[in-house]
Amino acid sequence: MSDVNSWMDLYQRAWTSNEPEDIKALFSEDAVYNTRPHDKEAWRGHEAIVNEWTGDSSDKPEDWTFEWTLLGQDGDTAFVQGLTTYLNGQPAYDNLWVIRFAEDGRAREFTEWYMARK
Repeated sequence: MSDVNSWMDLYQRAWTSNEPEDIKALFSEDAVYNTRPHDKEAWRGHEAIVNEWTGDSSDKPEDWTFEWTLLGQDGDTAFVQGLTTYLNGQPAYDNLWVIRFAEDGRAREFTEWYMARK
């Protein structure tokens, strides 16, 4: 069983810094990151995850706040509900994440769904 609280702290640190090493620390080398599953191709491996995370549309730390709740955990899989509030005029987003952890505590698969609030 992974420590979801620690992983989420590291996730928010990486989101704030956008530093490649912080991002890589979250994921196994062969991890799969699904953003908008079934609508967009997954990011596969460290290089792809870092490149997509830090691309032109990456969030700046001063532009958002994030709250989250652990909905449940079953073995190596955690279910997280989040709320991303943007401070720059963008809408807020409700998030649902499914995180599958490797034995070393890093994510081997991350899937997110998000919906804009009106």
